[in-house]
Amino acid sequence: MHPPSSSGRARAPRKPAPPLDPETLTAIAVRYVERFQTSRARLLRLLNQKLRQRGWQEGLAPPDPGAIADRLVELGYVNDAAFAEARARGLARRGMGAGRVRQAFAAYGIDRDTGETALEGHDPVSAAIDFARRKRLGPFGPPVTDPKLHNRQMGAMARAGHPQSLARAILASRSEDELPQPE
Repeated sequence: MHPPSSSGRARAPRKPAPPLDPETLTAIAVRYVERFQTSRARLLRLLNQKLRQRGWQEGLAPPDPGAIADRLVELGYVNDAAFAEARARGLARRGMGAGRVRQAFAAYGIDRDTGETALEGHDPVSAAIDFARRKRLGPFGPPVTDPKLHNRQMGAMARAGHPQSLARAILASRSEDELPQPE
């Protein structure tokens, strides 16, 4: 027996979802790309996950999530280059460095060439300064005299994907005039 819900009524056990068929799997893919901009690899991961969760209807030809993903790429619903550019711009606005952006690309299954093309306009100095401003580090925050706090700030800059030399230069600056100049 299930414990009573907050309304005092017992919940009926959930009926498992029926196994997938080709139309349902395609509909799942289309609904996903309607709602989210995504990469081909991420869509493929979603479709394989749905197949593991729900299974495949017996008596039908085996599923081919790759063909569904390829069809949506053909139709222009999935575009890895556009996704990578949008993701790079969004992460740069948040002050993330090129290293962190490359990690995100790897997680989304963006190939190296597409990722490097998307990073062409990325200015590492501006991104690092934006990050420091957002997090109130270096000249944008109170002076730091504690070495542990300085190490924490260096760690934050490193996790954001900024090179150690750039992070050091920004954190050592006492005013905005001393900051490295964007390219």
